[in-house]
Amino acid sequence: MEAATAPEVASGSTLKGKETSPADAEGPPASPRQEAGSPILQLLSPVEEHPKILLPRALRQTYIRKVGDTVNLLIPFQGKPKPRATWTHDGCALDASRVSVRNGERDSILFIREAQRADSGRYQLSVRLGELEATASFDILVIERPGPPQSIKLVDVWGSSATLEWTPPQDTGNAALLGYTVQKADTKSGLWFTVLEHYHRTSFTVSDLIVGNSYTFRVFAENQCGLSETAPITAELAHIQKAVLIRKMEGFAQRDFSEAPKFTQPLADCTTVTGYDTQLFCCVRASPKPKIIWLKNKVDIQGNPKYRALTHLGICSLEIRKPGPFDGGIYTCKAVNPLGEASVDCRVDVKAPH
Repeated sequence: MEAATAPEVASGSTLKGKETSPADAEGPPASPRQEAGSPILQLLSPVEEHPKILLPRALRQTYIRKVGDTVNLLIPFQGKPKPRATWTHDGCALDASRVSVRNGERDSILFIREAQRADSGRYQLSVRLGELEATASFDILVIERPGPPQSIKLVDVWGSSATLEWTPPQDTGNAALLGYTVQKADTKSGLWFTVLEHYHRTSFTVSDLIVGNSYTFRVFAENQCGLSETAPITAELAHIQKAVLIRKMEGFAQRDFSEAPKFTQPLADCTTVTGYDTQLFCCVRASPKPKIIWLKNKVDIQGNPKYRALTHLGICSLEIRKPGPFDGGIYTCKAVNPLGEASVDCRVDVKAPH
């Protein structure tokens, strides 16, 4: 019978054999009779297929499961006659109360009904056939939701913004944190709204808050399994108050609009016909409001029913009702206030109709 070929190393597995000492290598060659009866040939001759582990591709990187999930891994191997398969967890024997192993002719199955975080670690499968051995290792990571941040506090409130600070959770759920989720709720509705997701720092300023509302805030931690089940809430309310503007009035001198009467539009001479009503107009400006006095030939005509005097917005008018020949003459409008007086004159001629 021919001697066995050199052991092959499978992908993901290592094959080991018994080493030959230098003395054996340098000794005299054995005779054909000695070769036929040597212990080495008696050991190797039954090995028809060297042990080899075919590690699945999914196990060539960390195998991640959630707490409570089932772990059911089938690892194929080769070897003839049937090799002996053994498992270790972090270099120690498996806990038979939690982990089950079934070894078949061509594979080995590792089974965990409900995975716990303690089941995380490095698992190694060894397949031995006589002095030959193949090994393969892989990592299992069992994760769960992280704990909540340890605390949160309201640092400052100004304008329509509020600054928050919090501390990381004590328990990350056996996985790296993916960030934090910040939420706000106003006291009027009590509804929570997400402000920020996947945020990696432990402080944040919430802006665009509504003036007149009061807010509370909370922060969740997040990993590959999701958000923490609970979240700390700020003990203090953030009151968003309307800004108080203080306007400083600069002193200024009140302008004095007082002035003595001044006629801006004088009376105009006119000629009228007997029996036809005639009106005289002029304009005056004064402050305070002046007293208007009408005169005919320097005689006060106030209260005379033949005349009607009106003053409105500085426009002075005098109506002469159905004038006669004796109503002609010099008419004067005088304006008087505490600062002075002014007057304007005009001539009125009354003619008989043709």
